[in-house]
Amino acid sequence: MTTLERVRAALADRDDVVEKKMVGGRSFMVDGRLVLGVVKDDLMVRLAGADYAAAMGESNVRPMTLGGRALKHYLLVAPAAIATDADLGRWIRRAAAAEAGAR
Repeated sequence: MTTLERVRAALADRDDVVEKKMVGGRSFMVDGRLVLGVVKDDLMVRLAGADYAAAMGESNVRPMTLGGRALKHYLLVAPAAIATDADLGRWIRRAAAAEAGAR
């Protein structure tokens, strides 16, 4: 199963998520805000503040870039870091928590 298929399956029971084509892949919006997505087979996650800084220190995580510029608050998680459903779920929960905190 691809990363995109896994993310769709993980979010299937939520009625507050909208999937759109954007930023070079598929993105998932919550309340009109881009929270996470899939670019090629990497998971794109929006985090802020200390959680973003902590995540950047983890293995297989790098800044999200567009046009050669890093996008503030967005990072890419390589497939190796989301190999299990538990790993993927942890990243999805982190993104959802960051979104809830941003409101």
